[in-house]
Amino acid sequence: MFSGAATSQRQSRVPPKAQPKLPDKEFTHPPEKSHDPTDFFFNFDQLEYYYRLPGEFTHRLTGDQYGFESLSFIITETHPGGGPGLHVHDTEEAHVLLEGTAQYRIGDKTFTVQAPYVARVPAGVPHTFINSGSKQFNLIAVFASKHPNTRRIGPNPLIPSGKKREEPPTGPIP
Repeated sequence: MFSGAATSQRQSRVPPKAQPKLPDKEFTHPPEKSHDPTDFFFNFDQLEYYYRLPGEFTHRLTGDQYGFESLSFIITETHPGGGPGLHVHDTEEAHVLLEGTAQYRIGDKTFTVQAPYVARVPAGVPHTFINSGSKQFNLIAVFASKHPNTRRIGPNPLIPSGKKREEPPTGPIP
């Protein structure tokens, strides 16, 4: 999903599926190409691009920068064992997964879900997930805001202790 519609420069930043080792450092890249907020579609090379340890690539579309009145999106490529740190948003969020298995912590509840599903994450509730399956998956996070804010709480409690990491500071998405 991440390399099919991408430019050759973008493809060099996304590890091929056969590559055994993921990057060992996080990165944040601005969009490679400019966009016009009045356009009706946006290619992934027009979105911000992130990698977070251990094993999650994301493309992010903050709605107010792309002409949306009340929506923002994150599209992930999450590898087995990967997922974001524990965090909270100022708006509700929905996760859409068509293939794969994820383990969630939403508030004080921990559970595992097999795709296809839509997960509901209420505004102001700490949450995280990991890919608990054996194959990478692509999750789409939908935010009911043109500019959602994120408050980082700490490392992902679902990731085994040897792979935990600290999260970046509070602020707009990422």
